[in-house]
Parts: sequence; C-alpha cells; structure tokens
Amino acid sequence: MPHKQPEDAIFREFLVAVLLHNEAVADRLGLQPVDVAAAILLETRGPMTAGALSEELGLPSASTTRLIDRLEKAGYVRRVRGERDRRMVTVQLVEGGLDDYEAACESSRRHLATLGAHYTPEQAPLLLDMLARVGEAHRAATRELRGKPA
Repeated sequence: MPHKQPEDAIFREFLVAVLLHNEAVADRLGLQPVDVAAAILLETRGPMTAGALSEELGLPSASTTRLIDRLEKAGYVRRVRGERDRRMVTVQLVEGGLDDYEAACESSRRHLATLGAHYTPEQAPLLLDMLARVGEAHRAATRELRGKPA
C-alpha cells in the first residue's frame, strides 16, 4: 500500500481522535456513539421529527425509534406530540438534558482551550469557517456514500 501524504495522515488521525472521543463520551454516559450524535443534533438544530433524525443519521426508522427510546430512558429527550396533528411527534432535549454530556466533555474543553491559546483572536473566524466547511464536506460525502443527492 502506498505511503499516505502527511496531510492525509494528519487528517485521518484527526478523524480517529474525534471518533474515539465520541465513543469514550458515549461509554461514560452509557449510550451508543450514534445516541450522542443525535443528542448533539437536537442541541444544535432544535427539536426534530423522528423521520428527520433518522434521515440525518442514516438509520432505518426502527433503529431510530430504539435510539430515541434509549435517550428518553436516560433522561436526555422527550417525545412531544403535535397540537394539531397528534400523529406528528417531535423529539426534543429536556431541560438540562445534556448536563452529563457537558461534564463528560470537560477534559476536551480544557485541552481545546490550551490549544486555542496558540491562535490569535483574528484567526478564530478562519478556523471556525474551516471546521464548518469540513463538516459540510463530510455530510456531502456521507450522502454520496448512501446514494442520496449531494
């Protein structure tokens, strides 16, 4: 197998670190890594239907139902029925639902704060823009892998 370019190796090491951190956080919380991803999506995007969550996570509806059951049982989320259409159910975080997650991520925040000291305040927007673009590139690649329109 050909040797990877240094940039490739650095990026792959970054991905492994993020994946393993998510796994460690999930272990600490007694959840699956995909459960943590779902909770983060609900935190950043707000309440979502089970269908939207299923689509975003690339899970079949039965797997998404089990995921929501686990998060609900652990006290992270609740199901809310629509006022007009009782069949419409959204999933939302409960108040303080991510407190355990925040506590589990304390060490990563501490390490990232140390890392942040290496950059100037003027560099922060560029770094955040890069992270947003890396995230979108990975979402597009994921859609392609799943045979969905990019």
